Amino acid sequence: MAKPVILCVDDEKIILSSLKEQLKRTFASEYSIETAESGEEALEILADLKENSTGIPVIISDYIMPGIKGDELLIKVHAENPGTLKILLTGQADTEAIGNAVNHAKLYRYISKPWEQADLEMTVTEAIRSYFQAIKLEEQNQLLIKANAELEQKVKTFFKFVPAQFIEALNHSANPEDIHLGDASKKNMAVLFSDIRNFTDLSEKLSPEESFEFINRYLAYMGPVVRNNKGFIDKYIGDAIMALFESSDNAIEAASEMLKALAEFNKERISGGKREIKIGIGIHTGSLMLGTVGEQDRMQTTVIGETVNIAARTETMTKVYRTPIIITEKTKSDLNKQSAYKMRLIDRVKMRGISYDVDIFEVLQCPDKTIIEKILKSEPEFQKGRELYQKKMYKEAIVHFQACVQACSQDEVSQSYLERCKREEEYFIE
Repeated sequence: MAKPVILCVDDEKIILSSLKEQLKRTFASEYSIETAESGEEALEILADLKENSTGIPVIISDYIMPGIKGDELLIKVHAENPGTLKILLTGQADTEAIGNAVNHAKLYRYISKPWEQADLEMTVTEAIRSYFQAIKLEEQNQLLIKANAELEQKVKTFFKFVPAQFIEALNHSANPEDIHLGDASKKNMAVLFSDIRNFTDLSEKLSPEESFEFINRYLAYMGPVVRNNKGFIDKYIGDAIMALFESSDNAIEAASEMLKALAEFNKERISGGKREIKIGIGIHTGSLMLGTVGEQDRMQTTVIGETVNIAARTETMTKVYRTPIIITEKTKSDLNKQSAYKMRLIDRVKMRGISYDVDIFEVLQCPDKTIIEKILKSEPEFQKGRELYQKKMYKEAIVHFQACVQACSQDEVSQSYLERCKREEEYFIE
């Protein structure tokens, strides 16, 4: 490997020779001493050295030279070799030239001619030390940049598995190293569950590879909707999604936009010759615990509490009532802008594992606003039919639910009640 070079530039051969000999006595064992009689020649030498990746710790230049003057040369050198230490060695440089070199070439030292041998050697020694110290610092800086980039990538990967919002909800910084087994925090949040209708039947017709492709394509539509409404997905459960929101309003907005995203997803499926899918979404709001469970070498984040159970049960209600979005009374009362949503009470239900009855509401969503208007217009009939159904007066309830279906054939909730009333009536007749 070639030795690093100390370059001396002076148009007076005697001075140049004397300078070279002096530097060789002190530095020749570790450095090559090169000379140039003009700025132009110096630039050519520097270009060759740079092409061969030869280090150039120091350049010592005279000021008054034909062609390129010393300060101009050092400025050009600095542009191509900013790490090289520049020394101006002359008896004729004026203040302006020195200032020019300092400001534009980061001049290391100005030494007057004739120079003192000890002073020159000490200056070059310190310049060389500074040069290699700067290289070492830059290498360390690059290693630090690389380490930070790797750490950042690891953190990004980590947050693909554990949402950053979950960690923040645990009152932690965004540093994964701050997470410990058993960390927990009590929060009041809206929990959203969504599920694809008849996914089991659909998946039976798909290969495992096709099932994964289908689910990931579907989730690619739904995930951004949750994030855009200030929520985060706690977990995927096969085709189901469990998402958390600080605000009930955000949860309902997300549910509404998920249906719009579903419509786009179905357009894609239909254009590919596949049948459309439907989803159900249930939302409940209340107190829950977010935390970490497992053991030291394998843990995961989770959410537990009655709120989660009720939200999951609420989602299953969408299958019974054949409507895409159902929320609980707690979610409805927690809304900041109830008037922004079209809703109706559809039942008071007993849920498995819950000791009290829960009022559930349908959030009316339909691109055709006239359908929503018809459903709301017939709501008095609906509520009367529901009250009779609760009293097991099925024959009387049928009259009201039939009126609702006649008013709007797309009223699936009324249709589901009507079918149940008829089944119950037939049972009692038998």
